[in-house]
Amino acid sequence: MQDQITALEAEITEAIEAASDLNTLEEVRVSALGKKGRVSGLMKGLGKMDPEERKVMGPALNGLKNAIAAKLDGAKGVLESAALEARLATETLDVSLPSKPDTLGSIHPISQVMDEIAEIFATMGFDVAEGPDLEDDFHNFTALNIPEHHPARQMHDTFYLKPDDQGERKVLRTHTSPVQIRTMENKKPPIRIIAPGRTYRSDSDATHTPMFHQVEGLVIDKDTHLGHLKGTLEAFLKAFFEVDAVTLRLRPSYFPFTEPSMEVDVQCEFKDGSVKIGDGNDWLEILGSGMVNPRVLEACDLDPTLYQGFAFGCGIDRLAMLKYGMNDLRAFFDADLRWLKHYGFRALGLPSLASGINGGLS
Repeated sequence: MQDQITALEAEITEAIEAASDLNTLEEVRVSALGKKGRVSGLMKGLGKMDPEERKVMGPALNGLKNAIAAKLDGAKGVLESAALEARLATETLDVSLPSKPDTLGSIHPISQVMDEIAEIFATMGFDVAEGPDLEDDFHNFTALNIPEHHPARQMHDTFYLKPDDQGERKVLRTHTSPVQIRTMENKKPPIRIIAPGRTYRSDSDATHTPMFHQVEGLVIDKDTHLGHLKGTLEAFLKAFFEVDAVTLRLRPSYFPFTEPSMEVDVQCEFKDGSVKIGDGNDWLEILGSGMVNPRVLEACDLDPTLYQGFAFGCGIDRLAMLKYGMNDLRAFFDADLRWLKHYGFRALGLPSLASGINGGLS
């Protein structure tokens, strides 16, 4: 029996070494170690042996099985490496070749509009400031003069996380105003920033989504007044909508973090399902603004008798809809490549006031 095991091992080893590809090697494995394989057949015969013979043949057959399995694994590794080398030799790719026009990627309208806004405000001396999406109560509400029982703090409007070990509940920021607070805490006036980014509120329909994009602006100095605010907004809207002039209407409103507060309407014309900014007999509410509330300055350790400033904020998604004729906000987040191909922008068409702020459609 021992001679039979030795001869079988030599025979299977020869077949393994002769296998030239993975398919042939698999056939050798099945014929040796499969359910009906030769080694498996000998293993099944152990039950018919007497105890003394089983003590001898058991270890011998297990040794044979393990030796064959090890040789199969070794040969498999060698053949897989050879197959990979052959595949790499045939599947070459010249990365220096230009991309095909039909495979060129597009810039999402939201990214494009954010770049346009940053370009416009950069020419007016504004820096771009950023902050965390996950905020604490102080920066998202308290420092902005939002009272403890204000509706904006309620669960049906705001996404809260579970309380941490200290009992504090973090919140997905409901606006980018916390970036203004963090800037005022860490930078001395004069301050001139915009804060674009994602914001989160519990709302969803054709013009609202649970996650949306917002840009806010902040100017803090010793002699800032409403005339500066109006002039800044006029310059921005003229450049963004690429018109020669805009007429703004400032309506009294209320925001906890500004005093006085104003809604800003722009003169426009609604015609054939579209809107034309710059002239006409209609008005469109486009953003909120106001002079920074003295309590907000105090929360940031700035002296309201020395400094004053203005702030404004608007939805980036809504600006994109107005400028580029999109009628459903939800399409921005559908990941539909057909929609992106239609509304997307050239990947290398960077916004520039000199060459055209939209950078060029795809």
